[in-house]
Amino acid sequence: MRESYITHREGKPMDHYEITCENWRTKFLEMDQEQLIKRFSLEADKEALYITYFSETYRIDRRNGMITLADNPKRRLKFNTIITIYNQFYYAKPHAEVRGEFVPFRHVKRAAPFDSTFQRTILKPLAETFSGRSEQLQKACLTLGGKPVSQGDVGYVIHAFPWMPLTVIFWDGDDEFEAQANMLFDADITDFLHEETVVCVASDFVRRLGEEAGFGKVDHLMGGDIK
Repeated sequence: MRESYITHREGKPMDHYEITCENWRTKFLEMDQEQLIKRFSLEADKEALYITYFSETYRIDRRNGMITLADNPKRRLKFNTIITIYNQFYYAKPHAEVRGEFVPFRHVKRAAPFDSTFQRTILKPLAETFSGRSEQLQKACLTLGGKPVSQGDVGYVIHAFPWMPLTVIFWDGDDEFEAQANMLFDADITDFLHEETVVCVASDFVRRLGEEAGFGKVDHLMGGDIK
């Protein structure tokens, strides 16, 4: 099992994504793991902590801090996934709770400066991927445990983490209008995550919808694989 995210490539500089993940791995090792287990109601054993993220279980090694997919530890993980898990452990306020009020990304606290990136790398790929495929989107939402809402042609509330609900809303296109999509977040999501990381969660959301719909890779999403 790997002990580090860094892959040494002869004659090439170290990868920025890998360096960032490595820095967060070392930060995790400085955290109080027993407190994390209690705060987030995590499953744990002597070797690892386990956390559910978009219906997949991830393993965080207690000794070296490496994150892997519990049932497929050799699978390459996305940068966004790794950073989001560490980031939440680090940034979540001691008594963070969801408010139960959904807002668009631009109204998330301190997220407005990143709205253009969100539109380009999240909502546009989401709309393009499922244009003419609303049935596949509905199936993917249900597979991820979604609860329907009466918005758009397809609308569901889906949990990223068990304590973090998101809403996806999709309007399919026709001869006059292109497909459109929106994503809503709990108004207090930044009590759990840094505002920039909310975009990482949204990117993972679109990726998981594409996977469960059977489309494989969704083009133009931010964040690459950690090799």
